[in-house]
Amino acid sequence: MVSFVPLFLVSILFPATQAEQLTKCELPHVLKDLNDYGGITLPEWACILFHTSGYDTQAIVKNNGSTEYGLFQISNKLWCGSSQIPQSRNICDISCDKFLDDDLTDDIMCVKKILDIRGIGYWLAHKALCSEKLEQWRCETL
Repeated sequence: MVSFVPLFLVSILFPATQAEQLTKCELPHVLKDLNDYGGITLPEWACILFHTSGYDTQAIVKNNGSTEYGLFQISNKLWCGSSQIPQSRNICDISCDKFLDDDLTDDIMCVKKILDIRGIGYWLAHKALCSEKLEQWRCETL
């Protein structure tokens, strides 16, 4: 029991840093600037983000020599800068690490650039899983 007390105190004083795990019903509020941008609705975004990052703002996925960051899984191959790929075009002119914080302002600015340049096809989940039958991705509050 004596060893439990110090461990308990440490866990209270130094909580683990955790990613913000958003929910389907929080998305309309945090993504309101993306609603209908490029013709993509919020239920479509809810579906895409569920399948790409699981609504996790700190998700990191290694993918064929590149890394995808954050809620929107933005790749360091073209869109952001990282030491892993120093020759990245960094089209969004931002460090990839900025996509891992809970402030989605810069993420959304980059997503708009991606939509303007590549379209929604950048997110492969859209065509395969999120282009129809979107009722389940709507947030119904009572």
